Amino acid sequence: MRKGAPIVDIAIYTLGCKVNQVETQAMERELLRRGHALVPFDGPADAYIVNTCTVTAVSDKKCRNILRRARKRAPGAVVAACGCYAQTDPDAVAALGVDLVSGSAGRLAFLDKLEELLRAKGGQVIHVDSALARRDFERLPAGGGAGRTRAMLKVEDGCTNFCTYCIIPYARGPVRSLPLAEAEAEAGRLAAEGYREVVLTGIEISSWGWDLEGGRSLIHLVEGVCAAAPGLRVRLGSLEPRTITEEFCRRAAALPNLCPHFHLSLQSGCDATLARMNRKYDTSRYHKSVELLRGYFPDPGITTDLIAGSPGESEEEFAQTLAFVERCAFTSIHVFPYSRRPGTPAADMPGQVPKEVKEARTRAAIALGAELEGRWLERQIGRTLPVLFEEEKDGLWQGHTPNYALVRTQGKDLHNRLLDVRITGRMGDALAGEPARPGSL
Repeated sequence: MRKGAPIVDIAIYTLGCKVNQVETQAMERELLRRGHALVPFDGPADAYIVNTCTVTAVSDKKCRNILRRARKRAPGAVVAACGCYAQTDPDAVAALGVDLVSGSAGRLAFLDKLEELLRAKGGQVIHVDSALARRDFERLPAGGGAGRTRAMLKVEDGCTNFCTYCIIPYARGPVRSLPLAEAEAEAGRLAAEGYREVVLTGIEISSWGWDLEGGRSLIHLVEGVCAAAPGLRVRLGSLEPRTITEEFCRRAAALPNLCPHFHLSLQSGCDATLARMNRKYDTSRYHKSVELLRGYFPDPGITTDLIAGSPGESEEEFAQTLAFVERCAFTSIHVFPYSRRPGTPAADMPGQVPKEVKEARTRAAIALGAELEGRWLERQIGRTLPVLFEEEKDGLWQGHTPNYALVRTQGKDLHNRLLDVRITGRMGDALAGEPARPGSL
């Protein structure tokens, strides 16, 4: 705790991606280290922190609603905002009566300023840097709160792809990487703390190492982390298709603790749409990545993102996308309607798709995704798979297989246990199972 800073109750609300979750967890650890208490966001607090997201217009709206709610609930409390929406539109955030507006970097300095405001008992501070000028990786402690089984290790920040629809490069800046030795040390520490799985995450982890000397790429990082913590399952965050090469797959398949679950960003299954998006691949290259993964890993989980109704997308192009999605046979799909982001090239493109058309295409893609997921889940029935159990919900324990199928089963005190489970059937979007060895659950 900084000298003179009061010990207070602080509530945090997080919107957005896994990177935001990692950064919130780091702030939580630091606040506890400084002697503060963490309390629920929907109750009384001396300070409210909202870690914001700006990936879509809906995200912006959610951020504004949460900030208004905090301000209304506790007029005398300090309300603070950080994250991507606060980075890209600090004036709009400040206009909501927010006392402290920071951006998507400098989390420890943000907490320093929060303590200063608590001590001063008044005033407004807006402190937002230029994201595009950033060159250094911000080191934050990995992990999470008590009782977690899976830790997220942030190994990269920033993106230089500049897809025409995306605001994130302007909110996060250029690529910065956590050095390999530090990533290995963090993985070893997480294993020593009792975690059973670590997720390597970042804004665009496929670009890990671009800013470091030595010519290393993501596979070097994956090999290093897997070797540094052989008792941890290692899972990868979202990947760009260019990452998946013959060499990557050959080396990755040799790692016994790497989870065969790969989230490959797609966005569209039509080459003309991909070109307008400024994506760095076509459907042929993308499908090659899918084939390589299925050639080197037995029944891997392959998930993706899809944008429905981007500018200029015709009905024929959307039909091509659905056909390509079925060809790839994804195990799960996250579908988003295109969201117009001021300041991006796509916002000014002709052929903006009407809202009702975007929503209809979104529903169609979600329906296809559910059908493909069902087929994949059915294929798991009868197999025996290792499951890392995470929590008890509605009287059943649940956890994930290495290829990221959700499994539910009866048992007792299974938290953070890794056990073999025989898959006996489906339970909606999850699998039902029983112990492979009687008495183990």
